[in-house]
Amino acid sequence: MAALFRCMSKILPNHEAEIEVNSLAIGAQTESEFAPFLGIVYDPKSDMVEVLLEGWDHTIFSPREVFVDHDGIKLKSVMIMDGDGIQQIVRLREPLALPALGAAA
Repeated sequence: MAALFRCMSKILPNHEAEIEVNSLAIGAQTESEFAPFLGIVYDPKSDMVEVLLEGWDHTIFSPREVFVDHDGIKLKSVMIMDGDGIQQIVRLREPLALPALGAAA
């Protein structure tokens, strides 16, 4: 798990992410809208995952399962199931490339 998150943090610095939390008690809730992805780490001592977005820090305690959704080499999302059975989904996307200001159309 730690190696996967280190790799994600290295190869996805120019991506954006949103975080969704799913459970039977609350349904599907968006925890954070898309924001620049800063990294994701696993701390084995405290048994927690920390997802860092610009302006947002999301902690997942007692992670038990990790599922990766990808399309070939492109990583689309990571779902982390915590010890209480709550799904926490980190969806990734590349930011839109906008034309330079003053560029001729």
